[in-house]
Amino acid sequence: MFAVTSPWLCWTLLSVSLVGFTCAGSFVVNVTQTSCQAEENHNITLEWTFTVETGRSPTYLIIYCDLVTGNKSSLLYHVHNGAEVSESQDEKFSGRVQSDRDALREGRIRLQLCRLRTEDSGQYRCEVNTDYGLSSANCRLTVTAAASQEERDWKIIIIVLTAAAALVALLMCALLWSVCRKKC
Repeated sequence: MFAVTSPWLCWTLLSVSLVGFTCAGSFVVNVTQTSCQAEENHNITLEWTFTVETGRSPTYLIIYCDLVTGNKSSLLYHVHNGAEVSESQDEKFSGRVQSDRDALREGRIRLQLCRLRTEDSGQYRCEVNTDYGLSSANCRLTVTAAASQEERDWKIIIIVLTAAAALVALLMCALLWSVCRKKC
């Protein structure tokens, strides 16, 4: 007997079984940025768009957005029949993901990921399944470590010293020009 333990595998198997009942090819999910970079402790908005048929709402809407790192999947955002299912969200994203519910009606999935961590880096996949299609798109997020206060202080010191050296050089040139003008 085969036991399915991965939520992503369950979702994929369900989606594959439903594909035969959808109009594949006319339904598309796109990502606004295929690659983005941010610094630790900052926020970022990930956005996908999907085809919305003119004049009709889907009778069901299933959205599954996750972070894939290696062979592990962490659920970021889940909508089932139009309602968010926060209980299935991976604990590491708890309290850090905000969605724009109004954008969903327009065929946009906008997720703000707050207080980024370096371990949030990876491939984000968003799959959308409606009664008129199934599609997915990916984007890669790279989160770099935040500079320490000491590093920021040194950068400021270097900038100030460079500006001071440039000012001294400019004053020296002006003085030399003034002396040269008086002698010539």
